[in-house]
Amino acid sequence: MKGDREGSTAKKGEDERSLNMSIKRVYEKPSPDDGYRVLVDRLWPRGLTREKAHIDEWLKEAAPSRELRRWYGHDAEKWPDFKKRYSEELGRNADLVDAFRKKALGRKITLLYSSKEERYNNAQALMEYLESDGEKK
Repeated sequence: MKGDREGSTAKKGEDERSLNMSIKRVYEKPSPDDGYRVLVDRLWPRGLTREKAHIDEWLKEAAPSRELRRWYGHDAEKWPDFKKRYSEELGRNADLVDAFRKKALGRKITLLYSSKEERYNNAQALMEYLESDGEKK
C-alpha cells in the first residue's frame, strides 16, 4: 500500500533539522517531490539506465550483504529477523550511516529500491533504522 510507505516521521536532530524520508520503487516515474533520490540496493536495477533512473546517489555500501539478501528472499515471515540482522550490519557500518543521516537532515530524501515487494524491503528497513537513530527494532 503506497500510503503506508510514503510520508515520514520527523526525528529531531541536535540542530533542530529533521529527517524527511519516503521510499519508492526505482522503476516508478521520478517526481520533483522526491527530492534527493538515493538508490539503496547493492545491485543496479535490471533494465534501467542511469539517465532514466534520475538517481542522485547510489548508497550500495548501506545495502544488506549478499548473504543476508539471499537468506531473506523477501519472505514476509523472516521480516523481523531480517530487520534485526540488517540493523546489526548497519551498526557495523556506523560511520557511513551517520554521515548519510547528517546529509539527510533538513532535506527531502527518497530511498529507492528495485524489489517488487513494496512493504518488506531493505529501503523500508533502512528508513526505520535511520528514523530510530539506529536503535535496534
